[in-house]
Amino acid sequence: MAMKEYRVKGLSCGNCAQELERQIRQLPFGDSASLCYNSGKLTIDSRIEMKRVAAILKSDGAFLVSNDGGGAAAAVAACSCENDVHRHDTAGNDRSHDHAHDHVHEHDHGHDHVHDHAEAQRHDEGHEHHHEHGAGNRMLRWLIFSAVLYAAALAIPLLAGSGAEGSAAVGAGVSAALYLLSIALSGYRTFLRGIRNLVRLRFNIDTLMSIALIGAVAIGEWKEATLVALLFGVNELLEGYGMEKARRSMEAILQAAPKEAVRLEGGRERIVPIAALAANDTVVVKPGGKIPSDGTIVHGASSVNEAAITGESMPVEKNAGDFVYGGSINNEGLLHVRIDRPYRDSSLAKILHLVEEAQETKTPTELFINRFARYYTPLIIAVALVVFLAPPLLFGGDWMTWLYQGLAVLIVGCPCALILSSPIAIVSGIARSARDGILIKGGVFLEQLGKLDTIAFDKTGTLTKGEPHVVRTVVYDEERFYDVAAAIESTSSHPLAKAVLKETSRLGVVPRTPDRVETLSGRGIVAAIDGTDYYAGNETGVGQLALSEKEQADIAAMKAEGLTIVLVADGSKLLGMFGIADEIREESRQTIAELHRRGIRTVMLTGDHRQTAEKVARAVGVDEFYGGLLPEDKVARVKELAARGKVGMIGDGINDAPALASAHLGIAMGKGTDSAIETADIVLMQDHLGKLPEAVSVSRKVNRIIRFNIAVSLGLKLLALLLTIPGWLTLWIAILSDMGATVFVTLVSLTVLLPGRGKGRG
Repeated sequence: MAMKEYRVKGLSCGNCAQELERQIRQLPFGDSASLCYNSGKLTIDSRIEMKRVAAILKSDGAFLVSNDGGGAAAAVAACSCENDVHRHDTAGNDRSHDHAHDHVHEHDHGHDHVHDHAEAQRHDEGHEHHHEHGAGNRMLRWLIFSAVLYAAALAIPLLAGSGAEGSAAVGAGVSAALYLLSIALSGYRTFLRGIRNLVRLRFNIDTLMSIALIGAVAIGEWKEATLVALLFGVNELLEGYGMEKARRSMEAILQAAPKEAVRLEGGRERIVPIAALAANDTVVVKPGGKIPSDGTIVHGASSVNEAAITGESMPVEKNAGDFVYGGSINNEGLLHVRIDRPYRDSSLAKILHLVEEAQETKTPTELFINRFARYYTPLIIAVALVVFLAPPLLFGGDWMTWLYQGLAVLIVGCPCALILSSPIAIVSGIARSARDGILIKGGVFLEQLGKLDTIAFDKTGTLTKGEPHVVRTVVYDEERFYDVAAAIESTSSHPLAKAVLKETSRLGVVPRTPDRVETLSGRGIVAAIDGTDYYAGNETGVGQLALSEKEQADIAAMKAEGLTIVLVADGSKLLGMFGIADEIREESRQTIAELHRRGIRTVMLTGDHRQTAEKVARAVGVDEFYGGLLPEDKVARVKELAARGKVGMIGDGINDAPALASAHLGIAMGKGTDSAIETADIVLMQDHLGKLPEAVSVSRKVNRIIRFNIAVSLGLKLLALLLTIPGWLTLWIAILSDMGATVFVTLVSLTVLLPGRGKGRG
């Protein structure tokens, strides 16, 4: 079964999106259809009849934008759809396949060339943009015109009241006609949907509003009826704008994907779609251009902006041999880049795919609200009936008065604000975090991040850089020590050898080439230099030497500090030793302190021995630490912590993946292993801990806003409903409490996108 993806514009609300999805699922081959309000994405079986789908969407004022077109969807097409293209090329996806392989254009070296494919794509994007804004602007124009008619209808009786009795009657008739026209222009879509639902005995927001409109008109409350229609239309417009603002913030991230590349073929440049690139292709990236996929610079030097991937706004200097991310921007120099991975496997493609998926996941709060709304709407209709019938039947109340009260209850009961309490805040929170280089794979994980009370850290590559460096040096033979060490370690790629070479290079020592090299497994290296054998390695390789008391004391002191020792010796004596440690990240201590200020307990879990663990724990300031842990021991510790509260685990290696999966929330470093990144729920793409406290604050803000929105939407409704007891509830109060709450929660949710004003408890 081949599935196709479309973007849907013009969705008026989450509740309406659920109803549209239900209708599409009733079509032949529609049972697997999924319509996500948060991302505006429709996923359907390719065999479904698209005309009928378009007609269902049109009934709510929505319309389709194919993922084959432009915009943000095209940017992720290569990563999210390409596999389907090749697997199902007989099911209607040939066009995408051709796009990837046939639209290749050649041009002379050094000359820019604007070709048909780019023009067509820009046209598609422009058309989509125009269509989307045209629909919103058209609705806005109708609402403005309706408001003018409403104002005219209010003014006519005032003007006619000073004339004869006949003119007053004419004025009243004209006013009624203007009210009716204003209702028709601003509320006709709601009314038609509501009537259809009422006939089918389906009760939702549109049903409530339609009954209220019919009732208000029936009892002659023209002003209130028109205001209900007008403000409900404004409410839907603002609701759509609010969600679209959150979506566009997300799409700004998706737009980071390059669409084309300039590939070198036999010394000539050819413009190709990024989907056509393969590993080992060489591409040309001009100043201001985007690097099309992950690769290595083979020629040239430049500063590169990696903000789209890491969230770091400062440019990074790159030279030949350096790795570069796809989607990063080349600032000034001309670069030749060898593609290491096709675009669909690149870091950026994975990020964009995960960001899209993140929008579509629903949090427990959202799921609860949606379930609650299904039962809530029929309940409100039942309450309105009781308000209308009980006082006249049981207490002899006036029928018209209590019909008016019942209609007000229907308007108060509209669940728009309740349904909107969560999704806009969630999408805004994911977009805000992604902008800071923190990839959150779903709303449920964003919500969970704000509930953590404990975070466990791996040591190597997380709190430390995972790059050994020389901390201390003890020299017994100044003349030979550094020279011999540099010569021996230049033959090895071991991390400890690199640390020694970095230190000797800092001191200006140029390594010589040994005459002969022999690796001693588990001990070190023996090399012949100028006819003499020298050794560099651990203690086991110098067991034959008689070490002096001072040398033994120096070794013991380095061990006590938790340092790894590299000894350098000839056949008879020790020349000196290096004390090596993993370098602590500059931001680790501040990050731990910021987390403590937010009330989060910190724990370090590491496989290193206790002395090293204690040294790092003391340096960064964690609350607890555990050393000498195997992967299964880390899992056991995480489970112990999870039994006492909400635990997040941060790691970067294959050995951390089981612990990440065992925690309530797994967080991976951006340059960690694939298994760690795939297992994790959150990825720090900048490979930097500094943004983590801010992400916690954003998550807590989102959770606070959702709780606040729910309290406001339900509190205002409860307050308004209590006014029915003394009979004080009017349609005006009902309208303001409902529409006002919806606009308010939308605006409050969008504050998540605002930059933080400083550090704090979150």
